[in-house]
Amino acid sequence: MQDAMSSTFSALADPTRRAILARLSLGETNVTELAAPFEMSMPAVSKHLRVLERAGLIERGREAQFRPCKLKAEPLKQAWGWIGDYKQFWEESFDRLDAYLQRLQAEQKKGKQKKSKNRVTARTKEKRDARSRG
Repeated sequence: MQDAMSSTFSALADPTRRAILARLSLGETNVTELAAPFEMSMPAVSKHLRVLERAGLIERGREAQFRPCKLKAEPLKQAWGWIGDYKQFWEESFDRLDAYLQRLQAEQKKGKQKKSKNRVTARTKEKRDARSRG
């Protein structure tokens, strides 16, 4: 049996299911309306809805002939919390990379300035030598 987090990520792995969740984030709607943008059969849409329901991401009801669906965001919040733990890791990694690149650029700039200064010094010395000879 999968744990809740695995079920959430498994459900989110499919682009159709992510699109369904995006639509449900706008508010409750029925299965027919959810299926409308997709070029698939109603049974195929129902399979996607079952996966989302098992993952605890949606809740389906029954009102006469309508089957309203609504988003249940708690599993998404838990997934976001887990992902958020890695946000600090990536930010620190990018900060270290940025510092390294800035250090490299500063070293390159110093190297170019030193070469330029050496060229100017060499030209000045050549001119001085030419004057003293001439």
